[in-house]
Amino acid sequence: MAPLDDTPKTEARMLEIVFPDHTNHLGTLFGGTALAWMDKAAFIAASRYARRTVVTARSEQVDFKLPIKQGQLVETIARVVEVGRTSMQVEVELIAEDLLSGDRELCTRGRFVMIALDARGRPAQVAQLPKAGEAGAAP
Repeated sequence: MAPLDDTPKTEARMLEIVFPDHTNHLGTLFGGTALAWMDKAAFIAASRYARRTVVTARSEQVDFKLPIKQGQLVETIARVVEVGRTSMQVEVELIAEDLLSGDRELCTRGRFVMIALDARGRPAQVAQLPKAGEAGAAP
């Protein structure tokens, strides 16, 4: 079977539907659930990029711009945007979509710092991001 290779190695996307057990008393997505989905997407993007075990070191500047309502589809998009020696900065967006109308809105944005680990659990070096136009670079 030929591998599908249409997603940049720096990106991960996940889809979730907001069910009642994901919501607060206002019928909108719990902030903690949103953060968990964002952290999971950041983990996947960093793991795919580094091809190593990664851990979350920090979450930074998470902005909740709009509420996400019960019944909406949520696309979580994570992109590795900076790489240090052992760390990766991952920008994550939550986009809510109304399933009936197709309307989409950016609701939440944040940045996570992920650290690559070696087999002994120590920080491990990560390859630098490819430059625009190189294989594996985001379009």
